[in-house]
Amino acid sequence: MTEKLKNILWPLGFGVAFLAVWQLGWFHALLNLAPFQLPVPSEIVDTLVAKFPKAMNDCGVTVSGALVGMILGSAIGFVVAVVATMFPKWGYGGLIVISALNAIPIVALSPIMNRWFATGMEQKIGVVTVVTMAAMAINAYRGLNDLRPFSLDLMKSYAAKGPTVFFHLRLPNALPGVFTALKINITTAMIAAIVSEYFAASTSGLGFGIKDNLRKAEMASGWAYITIASVAGVFLFLVIAFIERRVLKWHASQNPEVVEKRRPVKVG
Repeated sequence: MTEKLKNILWPLGFGVAFLAVWQLGWFHALLNLAPFQLPVPSEIVDTLVAKFPKAMNDCGVTVSGALVGMILGSAIGFVVAVVATMFPKWGYGGLIVISALNAIPIVALSPIMNRWFATGMEQKIGVVTVVTMAAMAINAYRGLNDLRPFSLDLMKSYAAKGPTVFFHLRLPNALPGVFTALKINITTAMIAAIVSEYFAASTSGLGFGIKDNLRKAEMASGWAYITIASVAGVFLFLVIAFIERRVLKWHASQNPEVVEKRRPVKVG
């Protein structure tokens, strides 16, 4: 309990100290910034309270597009990983294609998707789908193929069929990598969705709110939207981490105390 309490109090204390330094204007003095260039936390909170209904509606627009795109991109990446595992001679080329697509900058991909799709939501989902495929494909492929020594030979010695090997050996081994990819993808999806809204024709979403308010020099409103985007990203990450702990109760990554007990003790 003491260690868990420390793990909570240290980050919490750092966050409070950071906000206090910001509120007192020390960052302004250090970076030579005027108050209108960097609003203090109290001003950001007051602005957020005043614009809360509109800001939450924009948050819903961004989060919905990010989630749909992430689900599609992760599903496509996982399918490519499975195909590359089952048909390695030609399926591995799919991983190379996805890696190449992932190298396209979001600021270049967003205007392209804006030309392809009729609505801002479709464009946003398309961008998020493309940028979230690679992490899932690479992590899932590694989990599906990096098996324990002799485990695959053991199942073959029992004449296990392909589906049995996949569902009882490869898939459980890939689940930690899948959740790692999901945690990477949720933050990537939020960033991609917000950036894509900079180029979309719609007038809703966190990205549009940030761009519009900063363009009009309404810095407190812009920072209020940035705060909501940060909180939404952290919340979604914690949801995936919570699901991971429930699904992977059996895995060593979720039982560090068990791993610690099993470590050999050095003698001499």
